[in-house]
Amino acid sequence: MRILLIEDDTILGAAVRDHVAAEGHSVDWVTRLDDASAHLDAAGYDLALLDLMLPDGRGIPFLRELRRKGSVLPVIVLTAMDRISDRIEGLNAGADDYLVKPFDLAELSARLAAVARRYCGNPNPLIDLGALSVDLAARAVFRDGRAVDLTAREWALFEALLQRPGQVLSKAQLEERLYSFGSEVESNTIEAHVSRLRKKLGPGAVETLRGLGYRLGTGE
Repeated sequence: MRILLIEDDTILGAAVRDHVAAEGHSVDWVTRLDDASAHLDAAGYDLALLDLMLPDGRGIPFLRELRRKGSVLPVIVLTAMDRISDRIEGLNAGADDYLVKPFDLAELSARLAAVARRYCGNPNPLIDLGALSVDLAARAVFRDGRAVDLTAREWALFEALLQRPGQVLSKAQLEERLYSFGSEVESNTIEAHVSRLRKKLGPGAVETLRGLGYRLGTGE
């Protein structure tokens, strides 16, 4: 996923960014709401992590304005405000989840995955795809019952296709999901990842539509 992190605490922000990026997601980190708005206007994100107290304003009005404009971007609130009334306000403003600081990074990963599954229309973390069995929650893939070891980038690319079965994702769309602003992306990076996925998961795991992009295959 491509994730926008809106957090002004430099220590927490760095920890969250590094953790989420290590899991194969693309992360853009900003510390102000005006920068967050600029990023949302410039790129397509799959999810946002939103602190509620930023140097240039509060996260709740920002979230309400997003929803007023019709945005369906999944948003998980990250905040030290732990009163029940604060949680209710955040959820009523349009948050999809609410995580109170300090939190465990593994719990953040689980909540990210759960929200993403709900938005792609499949809350079930278990998927059967021909000879492949996929556990989205555990980020695990099995081929004919044997575990397949995927790198973080390989998993991120495969997950992007799993979340949109039947849809064609262009090379540019996949690059945007895997890499943040300023990252150097070689011209054949996506092709190389797809080639390795086919070797590990089977030649039919990812289909190529020449001139258009890639989509999830049958797994055969």
